[in-house]
Amino acid sequence: MKALIFLALLGAAFAAAEDDKIVGGYECPGHSVPYQVSLNAGYHFCGGSLISSQWVVSAAHCYKSRIQVRLGEHNIAVNEGTEQWIDGAKMIKHPQYNSYNLDNDIMLIKLSRPASLNSNVQTVALPSRCPEADENCLVSGWGNTSANGNNFPDRLQCLRQPIIDDRICRNAYPHLFTENMVCSGFMQGGASSCQGDSGGPLVCNGQLQGVVSWGYDCAMQGHPSVYARVCRYNSWISTTMRNN
Repeated sequence: MKALIFLALLGAAFAAAEDDKIVGGYECPGHSVPYQVSLNAGYHFCGGSLISSQWVVSAAHCYKSRIQVRLGEHNIAVNEGTEQWIDGAKMIKHPQYNSYNLDNDIMLIKLSRPASLNSNVQTVALPSRCPEADENCLVSGWGNTSANGNNFPDRLQCLRQPIIDDRICRNAYPHLFTENMVCSGFMQGGASSCQGDSGGPLVCNGQLQGVVSWGYDCAMQGHPSVYARVCRYNSWISTTMRNN
């Protein structure tokens, strides 16, 4: 467990294990991921996904008592005129969240007012089914793009990567992987665990299938990134939104 790392500050690009050279990932075309949000507490600390005009999905380990949700962002260092900054009114962690093994690592944030949906701020669909092995997905975030240093990009980073079969993931993490998790990335390493901010989206065929959760020895061969499996939480999400 000592090598377990949260991905709260790890990036959508990835670095080779032997040095800090960026070997993959790319700057997302501006505002091409309109459901991506930045969670801010005076600084960017996690990502999230807008699922309705007033609700955001993120990771439970991103919980803070005060969060400002920043929507319509691409370059988080400048004012581009497309931003909407809205305070979180309620931060609701999953009731079975386990901070030890990050099981049920999912959180809902209710915005203090509805976001205005436009070409720069849009929702992403919740899954109508669970993800399939080898399905092509997009992960995005503003996290660290260096495995062994600090290189935090101002512009949103993107990476295309496949879903990894659950049996392979269970073998990679025999005592940590649960049915509430899904792996995505590349088993050969390099892209295995450094992609995406915690709480950020893993979107496959237009559906939010993962919430960036944790990794193990960043960019190490045989240890892909692990995400909260959103399809397991559809009923909890709908019930929580309805009751709040």
